[in-house]
Amino acid sequence: MSTNPDLGIVIVSWNVRDLLARCLDSVYASLARSNLRGEIWVVDNASTDGSVEMVRHRFPQIHLIANADNKGFAAANNQALRAMGLDNAQCIMPNAQLPRYAMLLNPDTEVREDALGVLIRFMDETPTAGVCGARLTYPDGTFQHSAFGFPTLAQVFLDFFPLHWRLLESRLNGRYPHRLYERGEPFAIDHPLGAAMLVRRETIAQVGLLDEGYRIYVEEIDWCMRIKRAGWAVYCVPRAEVIHHEAQSTRQVRPQMIVALWRSRFYLFEKHYRPSFRWMARRIVRAGMRAEARRAREAYRCGALNTEELAARLAAYQEVATL
Repeated sequence: MSTNPDLGIVIVSWNVRDLLARCLDSVYASLARSNLRGEIWVVDNASTDGSVEMVRHRFPQIHLIANADNKGFAAANNQALRAMGLDNAQCIMPNAQLPRYAMLLNPDTEVREDALGVLIRFMDETPTAGVCGARLTYPDGTFQHSAFGFPTLAQVFLDFFPLHWRLLESRLNGRYPHRLYERGEPFAIDHPLGAAMLVRRETIAQVGLLDEGYRIYVEEIDWCMRIKRAGWAVYCVPRAEVIHHEAQSTRQVRPQMIVALWRSRFYLFEKHYRPSFRWMARRIVRAGMRAEARRAREAYRCGALNTEELAARLAAYQEVATL
């Protein structure tokens, strides 16, 4: 019987101390319920809310990396993956005591019941799968999209010009039907949301770690593109449920995150898409930024934004338009 850990969990955190504590409690409960051998790595990206002190006090058994500055999401995850031995050089060593799977988990999540066991059992039974993701729900139990198609021009357009809610919920916008989640059986996807995704050790050995050219956003899409290109399948596993509070870190700096999102998307487009796609995408985004600016000015006139908020958003939209 293998003595390797089943699972190495990486949680990159920034200024969400209370949510992080709840996340860690839920992870330990799920590990115990699933009878899994797991280790947890928390990488703190220079939080100022006492997150590091909380982890040291309440969870001394955790591997903690406390960064002096914010290294970004991809780089911080890679810090932990390298520390646990999951880089290209060490992953393939037959006698290394390495986890069989790595899981990227957001600090604003709570793992429900046997979700970790469900994910690992699925991967053990599906040797062609390189990645799988959990089913995400909002805290009130309502549906949250957990899996997506790779970006298309239609998705870029619908980001700014929604037209009709049915289009937003359709495959045209990269969404999978609700019935697939409700059916409960694993289904093939392009990529899960990076809030809760499990990756096979051998897959990481083949394709490498996350691309640190993405500071935040889109890194899981790039990873899954590389993973699928290498011949692995990607799935959503609806019976593994994870509560996702969604964007609790990034909403603290929303205008900056607008720029960060589109900087990462453009990097993805440069890396994986044809010139004609990139040409059209930039024109859609510029038109979209003009539309967002009009909406922001209307919100300001209605009192929904103050002067400072309006200025920050307009500056962000202008910066995106010139990327």
